[in-house]
Amino acid sequence: MPQVGIIMGSDSDMPVMAKAARILEKLEISFDMHILSAHREPDAFFAYAKGAEAAGYKVIIAGAGMAAHLPGMCAAIFPLPVIGVPMKTTALGGRDSLYSIVQMPSGIPVATVAIDGGENAGLLAARILATGDAQLLQRLKKHSDEMRETVELKDARLQGTGFEGYMR
Repeated sequence: MPQVGIIMGSDSDMPVMAKAARILEKLEISFDMHILSAHREPDAFFAYAKGAEAAGYKVIIAGAGMAAHLPGMCAAIFPLPVIGVPMKTTALGGRDSLYSIVQMPSGIPVATVAIDGGENAGLLAARILATGDAQLLQRLKKHSDEMRETVELKDARLQGTGFEGYMR
């Protein structure tokens, strides 16, 4: 049974939302993904959002661009955490998506990550789930250690070669 639902309004959002999926896979968190449109197929969207709690989801990650109603509509229906991922758009660079997701009315919270922030959405979902899962918390700590080690290796390379050697 998936713990996290990943939804997006269009298949063009897949490269960003796949980053959320990859981090969830790495952390051994079950999830599934769907393309749903709050505008183009509202009946299917409402069925998904209304059934998400009964289906066992603990968190929904919703990516959307432009009007970006998908995360907010999920938060209006699903009683557990919703994480919004604003997509970069051609017209306004994603600011339209960001504002649509982050400016929710009182009582309808959506945790919002950066524009195209799929990986952070996956990590935030993992952190939410880790509040009740000690093994997941350990996997998150290991992931943080790996990130730190990567930075240390890059710095050692820079110190050993100088910036010109690093750029080769």
